[in-house]
Amino acid sequence: MTSPSLILALESSCDDTACAIVRNGREVLASVIDSQFDVHERYGGVIPELAARAHVLSANTVVEKALEQAGLTLNDMDAIAATMGPGLIGSLLVGANTAKTLSLIANKPFIGVHHLYAHVASNYLESDLEPPFLCLLVSGGHTQLIHVSDWDRMEIIGETLDDAVGEVYDKVAREMGLGFPGGAVLDKLAQDGDAKRFPFPVAKTKLPFDYSFSGLKTAALRAWRDASADYGNDPVPRDLLCDMAASFQATVVKTLMRKLLKCADEKGVKTLTLAGGVSANSALRQAFVELAPQGFRIQIPKFAYCTDNAAMVGACAYFNPLNVNTLESDVFSRSPL
Repeated sequence: MTSPSLILALESSCDDTACAIVRNGREVLASVIDSQFDVHERYGGVIPELAARAHVLSANTVVEKALEQAGLTLNDMDAIAATMGPGLIGSLLVGANTAKTLSLIANKPFIGVHHLYAHVASNYLESDLEPPFLCLLVSGGHTQLIHVSDWDRMEIIGETLDDAVGEVYDKVAREMGLGFPGGAVLDKLAQDGDAKRFPFPVAKTKLPFDYSFSGLKTAALRAWRDASADYGNDPVPRDLLCDMAASFQATVVKTLMRKLLKCADEKGVKTLTLAGGVSANSALRQAFVELAPQGFRIQIPKFAYCTDNAAMVGACAYFNPLNVNTLESDVFSRSPL
């Protein structure tokens, strides 16, 4: 591997401004994240213009904190990296331009990174994982089955045809009055609920490894409206909240794991990884862990590297020699299956 050893990385694709310093794509020397939760909570979702403005205010601060945390200077870096896409354009421009400016100031090479590949690369952090492996990437905007055959070669075997898993979690949680983002709250409630109370459908798709969650979303929203209608303005019993959350979550996990295992069998892959913000979900992580006795090697990123962070960008910059400097990338190819 001829990639730069010490990489300062920036991530600003959505609503968190992050900076990290990563050595050899594995060791995290510093990781700083400035959350915009308070900025967007009142709106029930991320407002792109507000996100971009918040990144402008935070970018220099997170860089300074990361360097201080690592006890290093900008001149100690071998390269500067940043997420180039996909994501919110205004937010991406702040991180990318900050990183490019730092690379010019320090006379260090700039490495652009594809956001989804960075999520996959989160599994390299603090592990000895190497390709080939199959990755289930689940986030607020994406749901994909990715076959990683080499460091820089990935094939999308299947993806969602409509809603992403994280998107459905947030919409169902909002309908249940759980606020935004609602995935973590739903997950916590589900641990105390009866997953058999509401029988939700598992969608079938034309292509064997594609996903569809719009039907589940609609079924869950209708079931909740019917179940909660009798209470009017009165508080809904906690057991109803828990049972709805548990039933919904069990169906999501069943849908994801069924196609993952089918794909692993067809590809003959015995190493399975998880990535993206929804990889922090307790039921999904447990479903992966339970595969280990069946002969699979399981790699799950630490909670700190599940949601958007800059450490995964640093790992991606190290292991991806393509130096992706535009918002488009040929790292990913779509399977013709």
